[in-house]
Amino acid sequence: MAVVKAVCISEQKGVRKHPVDEIAVRKDGGVVGDAHGEDLKRQISLLGDESVEKLRWAMPELAPGDFAENILVEGVTLYELPIGTELRIGETLLKVTQIGKECHQGCEIRRITGDCVMPREGVFARVLTEGVIRPGDVLEVIPAEN
Repeated sequence: MAVVKAVCISEQKGVRKHPVDEIAVRKDGGVVGDAHGEDLKRQISLLGDESVEKLRWAMPELAPGDFAENILVEGVTLYELPIGTELRIGETLLKVTQIGKECHQGCEIRRITGDCVMPREGVFARVLTEGVIRPGDVLEVIPAEN
């Protein structure tokens, strides 16, 4: 079973996100209060805890939001999901639109470890059904229709 481990926001672009008790997501608007919410394709970002663990050897202090993810999950390999997969989290419904992204130059994690997982393993989605997402919510994977 996949579960939300943490939810995070940042009020400005280019900074780490910080954990919060819950996030509200708007249809086609992303995370309320997050600087990245208005992008039509990448309204919300997700990362698997197993991806974070790959770099914990070099940075044991890695915390939720350090990769600028809105939702940190455990129990599913997100980056293996095909584009178009839907994710139900509580009352919300998200649709995977992109796997990975171009890494920002000068990323602190890359400087310290020589690597960053977000460009390969970060998942981006659009909000189809709005609602609230909290740590502990179950994430249900709904396969993309062919």
